[in-house]
Amino acid sequence: MKKHLPNAVTCINLLFGCLALTAIFNGQLALGAYFVGAAAVADFFDGLLARALRVSSAIGKDLDSLADMVSFGVVPGAILFQLLLKSLTAPEPGLHTLAGWGSYLPYLGFIVSVFSALRLAKFNNDTRQTTSFIGLPTPACTLVVASLPLILLSDQFGITSIILNPLVLLGLTVLLSGLLVAELPLFALKFKNLRWADNRRRFLFVLLAAGLLLALHATAVPLVVLIYVLMSVPKTAAR
Repeated sequence: MKKHLPNAVTCINLLFGCLALTAIFNGQLALGAYFVGAAAVADFFDGLLARALRVSSAIGKDLDSLADMVSFGVVPGAILFQLLLKSLTAPEPGLHTLAGWGSYLPYLGFIVSVFSALRLAKFNNDTRQTTSFIGLPTPACTLVVASLPLILLSDQFGITSIILNPLVLLGLTVLLSGLLVAELPLFALKFKNLRWADNRRRFLFVLLAAGLLLALHATAVPLVVLIYVLMSVPKTAAR
């Protein structure tokens, strides 16, 4: 039975991804974001279980990618689609020319979904990514996108007009799509042991992330992902 436990958790990830899509297309973006968070937790624990139980299989690997494609591929595209649709209902001064693209522009949000598929296919076939990542992992990309509805909901720093600027959303779409497939080595949060010397970078990141999330809540998520990328830079430069 134990060999099926990681796959069962992967299926829970997929289920939460489907629930997220249902909420998003019903206009409940915040609820969809919470389902994304639940999917990310399941995605973390399926790998943890597989390593702890020392079980792995080709089916498990393929199932993980298929689940991730829904939860962390289609979902962020759907959120960006809805946000772009909303952003065009009241364009900022100087952006009225984009209003004429209202029927087509929101679909550009699904560019992230396309690049997520490319990223997942690359990850499955890239032998360099056994202990680290090359390019931004799809869950990190999705958490950035899913944080936007929660930031809008709280409007903690009055940045609603910035987030709902179609040019900002399109710029974010292009940036995240590029990072997904970039040849950028990033460290993985896989603790093989709890020794400080072996996991210094991981411990520092977890502490910084926890502090930011406690202080800023959803607004911290894009900052946490940015810190994750920046903390990988010294390792990349050293190579």
